[in-house]
Amino acid sequence: MIRIFSTALAAASILLTAGCYEMDETIANVYVVRMEGGEEVPVSDASVRLFALGSLDEDFVGEPRFDTTQVTTNEGFTSFNFSPYYVAGQAGFAVLDVECTKGALSGTGLIKIEEMMTNETTVIME
Repeated sequence: MIRIFSTALAAASILLTAGCYEMDETIANVYVVRMEGGEEVPVSDASVRLFALGSLDEDFVGEPRFDTTQVTTNEGFTSFNFSPYYVAGQAGFAVLDVECTKGALSGTGLIKIEEMMTNETTVIME
């Protein structure tokens, strides 16, 4: 009887502590700039697209796993929250393509998204 009670107590304590685990957010911050006289100048109102395609081969282009777009602030900054897509215990998250456009300006880059962290990249538009 004591063995069953202690096993049940241990199981209950594990379940309670597992439920208290707080996950940090998975964030991607993108800074968009252009070079002017050797200095970085923020680009406001630029469209920033983060995306990743599925499997690629010669005959088939996979569906996008992620494809989201936002517009930069006056400081050339935008932030994407990928927390809803993170699954606890997952090893690695994603490497996403970054495309930025505003009028005749454009820029591309990559951002590695690590789970439960704030990830940042800067894209230079030309």
